[in-house]
Amino acid sequence: MNQEPQFKIRIEDLSFFYGDFQALKEISLEINRHEIFGLMGPSKSGKSTLLRVLNRMTDLIYGARVTGQAWLDDQDILAPDCDLVQLRRRVGLVLSKPVPLPRSIMENLTLAPRLAGNQDRQELAALAEKSLKAARLWEEVKDRLHDSALKLSGGQQQRLCLARTLAMEPEVILLDEPTSGLDPISTAKIEETLFQLKKNYTIILVSNNTKQIARATDRVAFLLMGDLIEMGDTSRVFTVPRDRRTDDYISGRFG
Repeated sequence: MNQEPQFKIRIEDLSFFYGDFQALKEISLEINRHEIFGLMGPSKSGKSTLLRVLNRMTDLIYGARVTGQAWLDDQDILAPDCDLVQLRRRVGLVLSKPVPLPRSIMENLTLAPRLAGNQDRQELAALAEKSLKAARLWEEVKDRLHDSALKLSGGQQQRLCLARTLAMEPEVILLDEPTSGLDPISTAKIEETLFQLKKNYTIILVSNNTKQIARATDRVAFLLMGDLIEMGDTSRVFTVPRDRRTDDYISGRFG
């Protein structure tokens, strides 16, 4: 009986350039299935860039180029013939600032599946409910699904954007500062949601909040100015970091 490989994502010697500026420098790391993998480091260290490389959003940047290799399961996601539409369905991206569509809550969840070809109203309604429940938002909005999504609070809008990503049934969820600007209660709800989601998804979390990385992730990588400084189990990295720069960062000496 064949077992699934442990790694969901493998990256080898990955470098990324914005024109002449090198944002990532020969990064190599593996991300396990069904884990929350954290990316931490000061601003301009390449964390968000790495997320965008993984679903090829960097293809939209003029003058950008990438070298090295990256695999999603056994798919070479940097190959020229990679199906980008299919890749972005498998690897969903949630940005730091929630951007709900100026439509109803229901339409926010069903528009993309409809555009992908699903026109069955019952299936779409079931998919919307499932996604909202997975994002821990269903109980708060189930009686106002046809209200504008713009009426939701900031924390609710962020969970709606997460539910919208889940509605596309991805395998990997990329989160770029998903609790930036949110109050502690909304932040806690997002983190509780992530613990539930990792049962079915692989999650990569970018955060500048080291406390959040410490409590919300299974493993972590520390990036500094495009270099991968250290990677390992979060508990080990935060208690016995192997590199002085890691210790300095998580201790707040810089960053």
